[in-house]
Amino acid sequence: MQVAILAGGLATRLRPLTEKIPKSMVMIGGRPFLEYQLHFLRKNGVTSVVLCVGYLAEQIENHFGDGRKFGVSISYSYEGDELLGTAGALKNAERLLDDPFFAMYGDSYLFLDFADAMRYFRSRNKLALMTVYKNHDQFERSNTVVEGGLIKKFSKKEKTEGMVYIEYGANIFRKDVLQMIPQGQPYSLDELFPELIRREELLAYEVRDRFYQIGSPQGLEEFEKYVIEIGGVTQ
Repeated sequence: MQVAILAGGLATRLRPLTEKIPKSMVMIGGRPFLEYQLHFLRKNGVTSVVLCVGYLAEQIENHFGDGRKFGVSISYSYEGDELLGTAGALKNAERLLDDPFFAMYGDSYLFLDFADAMRYFRSRNKLALMTVYKNHDQFERSNTVVEGGLIKKFSKKEKTEGMVYIEYGANIFRKDVLQMIPQGQPYSLDELFPELIRREELLAYEVRDRFYQIGSPQGLEEFEKYVIEIGGVTQ
């Protein structure tokens, strides 16, 4: 299995911490956050990782190299001077991606059975899958409506009735989806998901365990506490 990690953002919510380092290199328990991500990916049978990088990308590549030290194979897709957004970054990485592939965010720590999610996806004839968690506004504001195994509505701006789920942080795409993304211009998954929903092509896969994210100071603090509780992560 292959996972593309979207690690190119500016991480403005974590400033000044990220003024000189990318979010993936934020140190937690003596190691960069990306090491924790690679650890849970490797434990879940993911051997191929595509890092979609932009802001201060050289720091990430200098530390992680080809990934062998961390038990995975890493390829890099560079966005250049203009960041392309979460969906645009996947379009930019098209030549490196398998069909289908997982995509996840560079600030997410998840408890997902990747193999089971992929089995479920392959058993359905759909273009994409979103993992979801029944959040009830607990950790962040819920933003997703699920009905009949499909995502029926997704919005981070408009709160509507039935939004008890939140996007968990990992998605599966067939490469045909990349044809829906404009070439060489900023485009986000927040724009792509509604189009997939309109076509009834976005499956829902529910995860029972909460997620962690370090995209905000509060999220970073929660993950740091979690790392202390489990005594760190051994490679």
